[in-house]
Amino acid sequence: MASLSQLLAPFVVLLPALAGVGPARELAPASDPLQPASAQQVTIQQRVTIRINPRPAPMPMDAMMFDNGLDEAHGPRWIERKMGNCLSAGLIAGVQPIDNSRLLLILNDRRLVTARLEKGCQGRDFYSGFMVQRSDDGMICTGRDTLRSRSGSTCQVTGFRQLVQVGG
Repeated sequence: MASLSQLLAPFVVLLPALAGVGPARELAPASDPLQPASAQQVTIQQRVTIRINPRPAPMPMDAMMFDNGLDEAHGPRWIERKMGNCLSAGLIAGVQPIDNSRLLLILNDRRLVTARLEKGCQGRDFYSGFMVQRSDDGMICTGRDTLRSRSGSTCQVTGFRQLVQVGG
């Protein structure tokens, strides 16, 4: 009959493997001593960037007269009306710079909206459109989202106003 040590010998050999402890393995040397030699966790991140391309305004910008006290004999005038602090990014069909601090957003439903940029930002930097990271709610909001021009400038929108034609 086999002794007790002979019966337990196969289990003693398997014990380190069952406990998760094994002989130390040689890891490939890391190029950066502060970084671990192997990754223990993989994280997958997904970011969606929305690109708004330039689009010509429905009429030349110099023909669009903003309400500045001129009489109606000069043609249609446009006034800016207050609107909310957020605008759905999916509604924007195109963009044109208006002046140094504003962009004209052309919406899919033919509405026109101006976006006022924060101080120090130039509207002309956005002549070729802009990109914005898609937020969870799909909106571009003042003070929250950052517009990035193709030339690399970044600006936040400080306010939206809807353009309404008055006169004729």
